[in-house]
Amino acid sequence: MHLVLTKISDFCITMNQRQLFLQHVAQTSPAPLALEIVKAEGCTLWDVNGKAYLDLISGISVCNMGHRHPKVVAAIKEQSDKYLHLLVYGEYVETPQVAYAKFLSDHLPASLNCVYFTNSGAEATEGAMKLAKRVSGRTEIVAFQHSYHGSTQGALSVMGDEYWRNAFRPLLPGIRHLTYNDLTQLNQITKSTACVIAETVQAEKGVNIPLKGWLQALRNRCNETGTLLILDEIQAGFGRTGTLWAFDQYGIVPDILLLGKALGGGMPLGAFIASHSLMATLTRDPVLGHITTFGGHPVCCAAGLAGMKALVEEKRVDEVFHKTGLFKTLLKNRLIKDVRSAGLLIAVEFESFDINKKIIDRCIENGLITDWFLFAPECMRIAPPLVISEEEIRTACDIIIRACEG
Repeated sequence: MHLVLTKISDFCITMNQRQLFLQHVAQTSPAPLALEIVKAEGCTLWDVNGKAYLDLISGISVCNMGHRHPKVVAAIKEQSDKYLHLLVYGEYVETPQVAYAKFLSDHLPASLNCVYFTNSGAEATEGAMKLAKRVSGRTEIVAFQHSYHGSTQGALSVMGDEYWRNAFRPLLPGIRHLTYNDLTQLNQITKSTACVIAETVQAEKGVNIPLKGWLQALRNRCNETGTLLILDEIQAGFGRTGTLWAFDQYGIVPDILLLGKALGGGMPLGAFIASHSLMATLTRDPVLGHITTFGGHPVCCAAGLAGMKALVEEKRVDEVFHKTGLFKTLLKNRLIKDVRSAGLLIAVEFESFDINKKIIDRCIENGLITDWFLFAPECMRIAPPLVISEEEIRTACDIIIRACEG
């Protein structure tokens, strides 16, 4: 009798929490998942009823090293015993910020040696756009169709989809959207263009990979016109695509790099990174040319540094292509039209969004968390923690195939 009462009590609490969630937490869709997760570890989430879910999206590429990696948790606890917030970013010398900026610089090309920490990837986009205008003295910005760089006003202006932009116009002027992978349009980048912003791999398009030579041609055109090249690796960075940085695979180096998501090891953190000489332009005329209160929060930087160190020390990037191959080998079904990948950023394409959504819902019912892509809703998103095991990959693929079969 006691056990039955406990379950009923838990159920009542859950229903109440769900109602409070719907009433008091701003909603981003009319049908949120509303899963009440009470614990997460590695690649697994548990809800309030004790049901386990295998996480195939890692918080949208945030938890690269899994949920609550022991070294990340230890770093958070250690830093929280020292200090939390002190003053607006850039005023005090805070050891976690300095250490993380140095570690990032040590693992990037020499020209990317100065880090501006923000709270999110969208804020990194905003800061990079300001930096490009300040350095170049120009105002035009070139972006690409089906690109995603965040949802704030400036980031929304360069987003490559009118469905999301239209309701919030007027947006920033001087934005030109070109077609990703189209060599013939690169001549629209001119000496009036302050910067070009591009995802190294277009994630929300359902993993759209740059064609051979296209990124190099883009880099060359930017060089010819004195235009800054901003590469967005907010989703593609930190080993997700099989190399530490996705641009490593294409033989180019951006002028400004955008990072976020996995940057914080599960904590909120973003960054735009450039050379020290470029970044210095934000310090004068006007002073405080870009400022943030909480960007580079010491606990977030401590967590991110611990996560990146674990990524490097455990050599997780070396395992990415093997694990990708296992997914592609196992994901075969008559309903699956295609499987595209950039490392462990994988799009499983179906005939339509309706079919994809039914399969996603079945997966969730059967204990597997997956999702769809903003600009490719017919594609299932697979972006698991890089620490996912072969056994977990086989389990995940088995659930997906069974969901395809109804």
